[in-house]
Amino acid sequence: MPFTPAERTAMQRALELAATPGVPTGPNPRVGCVILADDGTEVAEGFHRGSGTPHAEADALSKAGDDARGATAVVTLEPCSHSGRTGPCAEALIAAGVRRVVFAQSDTNPVARGGGASLRAAGIEVEAGLLLDEARALNHAWTFAVEHGRPFVTWKFATTLDGRSAAADGTSRWVSSLAARRDTHRLRAECDAVLVGSHTVEVDDPELTVRDELDQPVARQPLRVVVGERSLAADRRIFNDRAETLQLRTRDPHEVLAALFARDCQHAFLEGGPTMAAGFLEAGLVDRVVAYVAPMLLGSGATAVADLGIDTIGGALHLHVDDVRVLQGSALGGGDAEDTNIRLTMTPTRRTG
Repeated sequence: MPFTPAERTAMQRALELAATPGVPTGPNPRVGCVILADDGTEVAEGFHRGSGTPHAEADALSKAGDDARGATAVVTLEPCSHSGRTGPCAEALIAAGVRRVVFAQSDTNPVARGGGASLRAAGIEVEAGLLLDEARALNHAWTFAVEHGRPFVTWKFATTLDGRSAAADGTSRWVSSLAARRDTHRLRAECDAVLVGSHTVEVDDPELTVRDELDQPVARQPLRVVVGERSLAADRRIFNDRAETLQLRTRDPHEVLAALFARDCQHAFLEGGPTMAAGFLEAGLVDRVVAYVAPMLLGSGATAVADLGIDTIGGALHLHVDDVRVLQGSALGGGDAEDTNIRLTMTPTRRTG
């Protein structure tokens, strides 16, 4: 590929900038930009800080000033050609007089794509594909949503070794450890919407907010989504003012995801009960599974997922294990066996939706 060592180093730096901690996810992708002089030295760098803020290219160009003329812009995502809250990045690069643009991932969003073509039409050298896999991984949920027309779905559940999510009397609080519960809040914070069934809201009364280690709500909260046809009492905690809540009176997973995609949600976090989980699995609409497994046995009680209609081992839904991690005591370590979970992160090997 026609990339210089300096451009490769700059792209690695741009990816680091894009992944800056604290940058909110959704609805925009994470993007970083580094501007290089002709000799390969860095002129300026920038990154996108969330919806409504300057894009990475604009951020870097504002720091580069006149030094951007004749320079190379290295960007993790194809510069946009869309006028929204900010102007098109492709036009900003043209106006700044850059000579060359190197980007990792093409923008397939029908609203914003076409920046590369605009740059070429203006006589600017354009090369794509540098560290493409790394760029796609950085924005995996956004990329999936744009390419599939629906949010990426992560299903999270906690279970005992024998597959029980609650005891026969309905108690389930200590199936997951403290470390697992803190880890769940971290995963919720990465998503745009948290989904739960109306039966779970009625019985368990969850709040479904993201909370810190002091059990206090954080500033940015994902959309809370209640799925189901039943009416619910207004005093359920999920309807409080700590986060926005949307009730979708349907049981159809396709309708749920279509409604969320229309609201610019790219990543949905499924925390519903066994019936809701089975519905999404049967529809082929689960893209990642996170299971917290506790070292205990119940022998009876609710299962993690309801009947999937599978009556032979040959029809089993297989999962590819991507990561296994022991969560012990607090998120920082320590604790005893009773406060230990194993976290399995998995990908279904086949899906239909």
